[in-house]
Amino acid sequence: MSPTDITRRHALTAAAGATAAVSLASTGLLATPAVAAPKPLRNDELKAALRRVEARNRRLLTGRPSTNRWEMQKAADDGGDIVTRHVPGTGLKVSVRTGDTEAVLIHVIRRFHYEVDTLGPHGEPNPVEGWVAPSAVRDSRLPESNQASGTAVVIRPDFYPPGVRGGFTAGQQLIIRDIVADTEGVVRWGGDDRRPYEGLFYLAVRPGDARLERVAAKLRAWDETPGAGAGVVPDVTEPSRRRRAARYR
Repeated sequence: MSPTDITRRHALTAAAGATAAVSLASTGLLATPAVAAPKPLRNDELKAALRRVEARNRRLLTGRPSTNRWEMQKAADDGGDIVTRHVPGTGLKVSVRTGDTEAVLIHVIRRFHYEVDTLGPHGEPNPVEGWVAPSAVRDSRLPESNQASGTAVVIRPDFYPPGVRGGFTAGQQLIIRDIVADTEGVVRWGGDDRRPYEGLFYLAVRPGDARLERVAAKLRAWDETPGAGAGVVPDVTEPSRRRRAARYR
Protein backbone atom coordinates (compact mmCIF):
# COMPACT_ATOMS: atom_id res chain seq x y z
CA MET A 1 0.00 0.00 0.00
CA SER A 2 1.42 3.37 -1.01
CA PRO A 3 1.86 6.31 1.39
CA THR A 4 -0.84 8.12 -0.58
CA ASP A 5 -3.34 5.27 0.02
CA ILE A 6 -2.54 5.25 3.76
CA THR A 7 -3.09 9.01 4.02
CA ARG A 8 -6.39 8.81 2.12
CA ARG A 9 -7.64 5.92 4.30
CA HIS A 10 -6.69 7.77 7.50
CA ALA A 11 -8.59 10.87 6.37
CA LEU A 12 -11.75 8.85 5.53
CA THR A 13 -11.68 7.12 8.90
CA ALA A 14 -11.33 10.41 10.76
CA ALA A 15 -14.21 11.95 8.81
CA ALA A 16 -16.45 8.97 9.54
CA GLY A 17 -15.62 9.22 13.22
CA ALA A 18 -16.48 12.91 13.32
CA THR A 19 -19.79 12.30 11.56
CA ALA A 20 -20.71 9.57 14.03
CA ALA A 21 -19.86 11.81 16.97
CA VAL A 22 -22.07 14.61 15.61
CA SER A 23 -24.90 12.12 15.09
CA LEU A 24 -24.63 10.75 18.62
CA ALA A 25 -24.48 14.22 20.11
CA SER A 26 -27.59 15.28 18.20
CA THR A 27 -29.55 12.33 19.61
CA GLY A 28 -28.33 12.81 23.15
CA LEU A 29 -26.43 9.52 23.25
CA LEU A 30 -23.19 11.27 24.08
CA ALA A 31 -24.07 12.34 27.58
CA THR A 32 -22.73 15.54 29.05
CA PRO A 33 -23.18 16.73 32.64
CA ALA A 34 -26.07 18.97 31.49
CA VAL A 35 -28.09 16.07 30.00
CA ALA A 36 -27.02 13.20 32.21
CA ALA A 37 -29.68 10.66 33.19
CA PRO A 38 -31.38 11.40 36.54
CA LYS A 39 -29.87 9.64 39.49
CA PRO A 40 -31.95 6.95 41.17
CA LEU A 41 -33.69 7.88 44.39
CA ARG A 42 -31.71 7.18 47.50
CA ASN A 43 -33.35 4.91 50.07
CA ASP A 44 -34.21 7.80 52.40
CA GLU A 45 -35.88 9.73 49.55
CA LEU A 46 -37.87 6.65 48.52
CA LYS A 47 -38.98 6.07 52.09
CA ALA A 48 -40.09 9.70 52.39
CA ALA A 49 -42.11 9.41 49.16
CA LEU A 50 -43.77 6.24 50.42
CA ARG A 51 -44.63 7.93 53.71
CA ARG A 52 -46.29 10.78 51.80
CA VAL A 53 -48.37 8.31 49.78
CA GLU A 54 -49.39 6.43 52.91
CA ALA A 55 -50.34 9.69 54.65
CA ARG A 56 -52.44 10.72 51.64
CA ASN A 57 -54.21 7.36 51.62
CA ARG A 58 -54.99 7.56 55.33
CA ARG A 59 -56.29 11.09 54.86
CA LEU A 60 -58.51 10.34 51.87
CA LEU A 61 -59.34 6.67 51.42
CA THR A 62 -62.05 4.80 53.28
CA GLY A 63 -61.59 1.25 52.00
CA ARG A 64 -65.38 1.19 51.56
CA PRO A 65 -67.14 1.18 48.18
CA SER A 66 -70.34 2.91 47.25
CA THR A 67 -73.03 0.77 45.71
CA ASN A 68 -71.45 0.89 42.25
CA ARG A 69 -68.15 -0.42 43.76
CA TRP A 70 -66.12 2.79 43.42
CA GLU A 71 -64.27 3.69 46.62
CA MET A 72 -65.70 6.44 48.76
CA GLN A 73 -63.28 9.25 49.60
CA LYS A 74 -63.15 11.45 52.68
CA ALA A 75 -62.48 14.78 50.98
CA ALA A 76 -62.58 16.70 47.71
CA ASP A 77 -59.86 19.03 46.40
CA ASP A 78 -57.29 17.53 48.76
CA GLY A 79 -54.93 15.74 46.39
CA GLY A 80 -57.25 12.82 45.70
CA ASP A 81 -59.37 11.71 42.75
CA ILE A 82 -62.31 13.99 43.55
CA VAL A 83 -62.08 17.63 42.52
CA THR A 84 -64.38 20.59 41.98
CA ARG A 85 -64.91 21.41 38.31
CA HIS A 86 -66.63 24.18 36.39
CA VAL A 87 -69.54 23.00 34.26
CA PRO A 88 -68.92 24.80 30.94
CA GLY A 89 -71.64 27.14 29.77
CA THR A 90 -73.66 27.01 33.00
CA GLY A 91 -71.83 29.04 35.64
CA LEU A 92 -72.06 26.00 37.92
CA LYS A 93 -69.42 24.01 39.79
CA VAL A 94 -69.58 20.40 40.93
CA SER A 95 -67.26 18.02 42.79
CA VAL A 96 -66.81 14.74 40.94
CA ARG A 97 -64.23 12.05 40.27
CA THR A 98 -61.72 13.23 37.67
CA GLY A 99 -61.23 11.73 34.23
CA ASP A 100 -63.86 9.75 32.38
CA THR A 101 -66.41 9.99 35.21
CA GLU A 102 -66.14 13.75 35.10
CA ALA A 103 -66.70 13.78 31.33
CA VAL A 104 -69.96 11.82 31.42
CA LEU A 105 -71.49 13.46 34.50
CA ILE A 106 -70.74 16.98 33.32
CA HIS A 107 -72.34 16.12 29.96
CA VAL A 108 -75.47 15.09 31.85
CA ILE A 109 -75.55 18.32 33.86
CA ARG A 110 -75.03 20.48 30.78
CA ARG A 111 -77.82 18.86 28.76
CA PHE A 112 -80.18 19.05 31.72
CA HIS A 113 -79.37 22.76 32.12
CA TYR A 114 -79.85 23.52 28.42
CA GLU A 115 -82.88 21.34 27.67
CA VAL A 116 -84.77 20.30 30.80
CA ASP A 117 -84.57 23.31 33.15
CA THR A 118 -82.07 26.11 33.71
CA LEU A 119 -80.03 25.50 36.85
CA GLY A 120 -78.89 28.27 39.18
CA PRO A 121 -80.94 31.26 37.91
CA HIS A 122 -81.01 34.35 40.13
CA GLY A 123 -78.54 32.88 42.59
CA GLU A 124 -80.54 29.70 43.22
CA PRO A 125 -78.88 27.88 46.16
CA ASN A 126 -77.57 24.36 45.67
CA PRO A 127 -78.71 23.76 42.06
CA VAL A 128 -76.48 20.69 41.70
CA GLU A 129 -74.62 18.57 44.22
CA GLY A 130 -71.79 16.13 43.57
CA TRP A 131 -69.49 14.57 46.15
CA VAL A 132 -70.65 14.31 49.76
CA ALA A 133 -68.67 13.05 52.75
CA PRO A 134 -68.98 9.32 53.45
CA SER A 135 -70.24 10.22 56.93
CA ALA A 136 -73.36 11.64 55.23
CA VAL A 137 -74.17 8.28 53.59
CA ARG A 138 -77.05 6.58 55.39
CA ASP A 139 -76.77 3.28 53.56
CA SER A 140 -73.95 2.30 51.17
CA ARG A 141 -76.37 -0.01 49.36
CA LEU A 142 -78.43 2.93 48.13
CA PRO A 143 -77.59 4.57 44.78
CA GLU A 144 -77.08 7.99 46.38
CA SER A 145 -74.07 6.53 48.20
CA ASN A 146 -72.30 6.91 44.86
CA GLN A 147 -72.00 10.61 45.61
CA ALA A 148 -69.38 9.79 48.26
CA SER A 149 -67.23 8.11 45.60
CA GLY A 150 -67.57 11.11 43.27
CA THR A 151 -69.56 9.07 40.75
CA ALA A 152 -72.99 10.66 41.09
CA VAL A 153 -74.66 14.05 40.96
CA VAL A 154 -78.00 15.24 42.28
CA ILE A 155 -79.94 17.92 40.48
CA ARG A 156 -81.65 20.24 42.96
CA PRO A 157 -81.36 17.90 45.97
CA ASP A 158 -83.98 19.92 47.85
CA PHE A 159 -86.57 19.58 45.06
CA TYR A 160 -86.72 15.87 44.19
CA PRO A 161 -86.74 13.81 47.39
CA PRO A 162 -85.97 10.08 47.32
CA GLY A 163 -89.03 7.86 47.02
CA VAL A 164 -91.18 10.46 45.24
CA ARG A 165 -92.22 10.41 41.59
CA GLY A 166 -93.79 13.11 39.45
CA GLY A 167 -91.18 15.84 39.65
CA PHE A 168 -90.84 16.06 35.86
CA THR A 169 -93.35 16.39 33.05
CA ALA A 170 -93.62 13.71 30.39
CA GLY A 171 -91.72 15.96 27.99
CA GLN A 172 -88.91 16.50 30.47
CA GLN A 173 -88.68 12.76 31.05
CA LEU A 174 -88.24 12.20 27.32
CA ILE A 175 -85.22 14.52 27.38
CA ILE A 176 -83.77 12.92 30.51
CA ARG A 177 -83.95 9.46 28.95
CA ASP A 178 -82.37 10.82 25.77
CA ILE A 179 -79.51 12.20 27.90
CA VAL A 180 -79.01 8.80 29.52
CA ALA A 181 -78.98 7.24 26.05
CA ASP A 182 -76.07 9.54 25.13
CA THR A 183 -74.09 7.68 27.80
CA GLU A 184 -75.19 4.28 26.47
CA GLY A 185 -76.33 3.26 29.92
CA VAL A 186 -73.04 4.14 31.62
CA VAL A 187 -75.08 6.69 33.60
CA ARG A 188 -78.40 5.71 35.16
CA TRP A 189 -81.25 8.03 36.10
CA GLY A 190 -82.51 7.47 39.64
CA GLY A 191 -86.06 8.12 38.48
CA ASP A 192 -86.06 4.69 36.82
CA ASP A 193 -85.07 2.86 40.02
CA ARG A 194 -87.56 0.83 42.05
CA ARG A 195 -87.16 3.41 44.81
CA PRO A 196 -87.11 6.55 42.67
CA TYR A 197 -84.76 9.44 43.22
CA GLU A 198 -85.52 11.73 40.33
CA GLY A 199 -82.73 14.22 40.95
CA LEU A 200 -80.02 11.52 40.96
CA PHE A 201 -77.74 10.52 38.08
CA TYR A 202 -74.98 8.00 38.80
CA LEU A 203 -72.42 5.73 37.19
CA ALA A 204 -73.93 2.31 36.59
CA VAL A 205 -70.59 0.64 35.75
CA ARG A 206 -67.82 -0.59 38.02
CA PRO A 207 -64.18 0.53 38.00
CA GLY A 208 -62.30 -0.77 34.97
CA ASP A 209 -65.39 -1.15 32.75
CA ALA A 210 -64.26 -0.35 29.20
CA ARG A 211 -67.62 1.22 28.35
CA LEU A 212 -66.90 4.22 30.56
CA GLU A 213 -63.68 5.06 28.71
CA ARG A 214 -65.33 4.58 25.32
CA VAL A 215 -68.37 6.74 26.09
CA ALA A 216 -66.25 9.48 27.68
CA ALA A 217 -64.08 9.61 24.55
CA LYS A 218 -67.22 9.91 22.40
CA LEU A 219 -68.60 12.78 24.50
CA ARG A 220 -65.27 14.64 24.43
CA ALA A 221 -65.21 14.30 20.63
CA TRP A 222 -68.75 15.70 20.45
CA ASP A 223 -67.65 18.74 22.47
CA GLU A 224 -65.03 19.48 19.82
CA THR A 225 -67.40 18.96 16.86
CA PRO A 226 -69.66 21.78 15.62
CA GLY A 227 -73.29 20.69 15.72
CA ALA A 228 -72.75 17.92 18.27
CA GLY A 229 -72.72 17.54 22.04
CA ALA A 230 -74.42 19.45 24.85
CA GLY A 231 -75.94 22.71 23.70
CA VAL A 232 -77.24 21.33 20.40
CA VAL A 233 -80.92 20.68 21.07
CA PRO A 234 -82.08 17.51 19.29
CA ASP A 235 -85.62 16.38 18.54
CA VAL A 236 -86.01 13.81 21.30
CA THR A 237 -89.42 12.78 19.94
CA GLU A 238 -87.85 11.39 16.78
CA PRO A 239 -88.72 7.66 16.66
CA SER A 240 -85.11 6.51 16.29
CA ARG A 241 -84.06 8.53 19.34
CA ARG A 242 -87.00 7.21 21.38
CA ARG A 243 -86.10 3.63 20.45
CA ARG A 244 -82.49 4.31 21.45
CA ALA A 245 -83.56 5.77 24.79
CA ALA A 246 -85.88 2.82 25.52
CA ARG A 247 -82.88 0.47 25.55
CA TYR A 248 -81.47 2.06 28.71
CA ARG A 249 -84.51 2.17 31.02
